[in-house]
Amino acid sequence: MRYFIELSYKGTNYHGWQIQPDASSVQEEITKALATILQEKILLVGAGRTDAGVHASQMFAHVDTVKKLTDDYVHKLNAILPNDIVIKSIKEVSDETHARFDAVSRTYEYRILLGRDPFLLETTWQLHQKNLQIEKMNEAANLLFKYEDFESFSKVKTDVNTFNCTIMKAVWTLEDKHLIFHIKANRFLRNMVRAIVGTLIEVGLGKKTVEDFRKIIESKKRSEAGLSVPAKGLFLTEVCY
Repeated sequence: MRYFIELSYKGTNYHGWQIQPDASSVQEEITKALATILQEKILLVGAGRTDAGVHASQMFAHVDTVKKLTDDYVHKLNAILPNDIVIKSIKEVSDETHARFDAVSRTYEYRILLGRDPFLLETTWQLHQKNLQIEKMNEAANLLFKYEDFESFSKVKTDVNTFNCTIMKAVWTLEDKHLIFHIKANRFLRNMVRAIVGTLIEVGLGKKTVEDFRKIIESKKRSEAGLSVPAKGLFLTEVCY
């Protein structure tokens, strides 16, 4: 039987979602916990990959097992998992349902604190700048809806077949000192959100214009875009099926 597992995690202590040699990952921790409880070999498939230090307030994964997984398994898993990984629910699905390929959209937030807070050091990028032109940043962000090829914001060495993505939402919001970039798309490229945010911050600082942002997209060159912002401010917040 196939089950969907809904979970969340703080990515600070992990080298991303995906299992890799000689590095701790979220996928590895959950796989080990499942194997311990179910006493069988486990293949855990996630809805996507998050990079080292990136967090997820909502992530899904699927697993196949011969055992019947009841609600009790949520508590059993949480009892042996590290405290920075939390299982929220386990639900039986059809054998064909796929955590990665059946997802129709993913939503990320990039969280910036305009100031300093020692309690948010690991979950926000903290900036001193007080004169960011957020209106200009949103004007530039609106250009994302007019394009599909985002090679300019992709990690250079990547094995994807296409750089095309459909952006469904891209907006900055400011509440008190919390500046958040919300972005939703059918798929994302490696490092895409962090590169977009870095470039939009340059627009906000007046280092680039809205027209510059348009030219960067059309150039399809990563070297034209801004720096990739720190991973600690990035959250995967929603996966839709």
